[in-house]
Amino acid sequence: MSRNKLIPLLSVGHACVDVYQGSVAALVPFFVAERAYSYAAVSGIVLAASLLSSVAQPVFGLLTDKWAMPWLLPVSTLLGGVGIALSGVSGSYRLTLVFVALSGLGVAAYHPESARVARLASGGSHSGMAWFSLGGNVGFAVAPLMVSAVVLSGGLRLSPLLVIPAVAGSVLCVPALRALERSGSRRAGEAVNTRRDDRTSFVKLSLVVVCRSIVFIGLSTFISLYAKQRMGGSATAGTAALFVLYLGGAVGSVLGGNLAGRWDRVTVARWSYLATTVAVAGIVTVPGPVLYLFVALASVGLYVPFSLQVTLGQDYLPSRVGTASGITLGLTVSIGGLASPLIGAVADATSLRTALAPLVVLPVVSWLLLRTLPEPALPGPVLPEPVRSEAVMLAPQVAEREADSTGGASAP
Repeated sequence: MSRNKLIPLLSVGHACVDVYQGSVAALVPFFVAERAYSYAAVSGIVLAASLLSSVAQPVFGLLTDKWAMPWLLPVSTLLGGVGIALSGVSGSYRLTLVFVALSGLGVAAYHPESARVARLASGGSHSGMAWFSLGGNVGFAVAPLMVSAVVLSGGLRLSPLLVIPAVAGSVLCVPALRALERSGSRRAGEAVNTRRDDRTSFVKLSLVVVCRSIVFIGLSTFISLYAKQRMGGSATAGTAALFVLYLGGAVGSVLGGNLAGRWDRVTVARWSYLATTVAVAGIVTVPGPVLYLFVALASVGLYVPFSLQVTLGQDYLPSRVGTASGITLGLTVSIGGLASPLIGAVADATSLRTALAPLVVLPVVSWLLLRTLPEPALPGPVLPEPVRSEAVMLAPQVAEREADSTGGASAP
């Protein structure tokens, strides 16, 4: 199997994992309807999925920087699906939290190694990572449709059927990993690295992703209930809003990769967050069906920089690609769930509209932070292990010859 065919396969596998991140928010209206959970209670469920994932994500990133762990992909995919499948059959709120947290652990284990594998398969290209990210966005978009189709048919007791994508995704991992092994690269995703880590820029980028995460998870948790209120109590209206939110993410991911080919990643991300500010303000303030337009625009604006931020993080920390992937693709995304209980508490005390209003400010913070970030130099091509080892050994000699040929002058 050629590497050109690996990215679509990895993208589908990514969809089979991230469908369970989207399923948590998609299950919220059904938990409210069948179990009479309050806004704060359902926020706690989102928090359970995010909290364990937030703690575990950097740990898995550190581990994958030291050892190749391709077996994590099928195992974590199954874990993510089993947790969501069991969350609907437990009548206990505590057990529901445990099962959702188990799913979050599976999602946390998947992302660092999968991002490394995707970087290898794509040769480090922006468009390749964008297509890989697209799979996750499609998984998010499919989640409300899948959950609604299953739960509306027979209630939460049918939630074990939700494990099916996990089984399919774990099976798809096997041929992709075998193809990478045959290509001669056991370690996924390192380019020849002669650059130093830029930790200051990486920390600023992480704060950008945290702000983005709070906005996205806040919307994904409550947009279904919010749209239901704004559209006269229709459950279909709520599901449609969540679907639009996730589908817009799929469009944004592909668009981001294409735009980065014309302009640098930092510029594209900066303008995306300005557009997101306007869109979120529209969700909060503009009444009527035009709500769906603003939901779509907010989703596109939040996802145009998503895959770009992953590659930026990897380029800011070229010596720790797994850690960078775990943080930008997972940890900072999961941290957004930590704000959900606060949003839920404000909504219980006031209204959902009042609780969502502060989300308008966060894209502005991301925009301000991005104004201080440099565009890192592009990495070299990803090489198989034997070639990479030889290239690393020869790098000082190459640098010395280049210095001699230029009279010792450094590049600008």
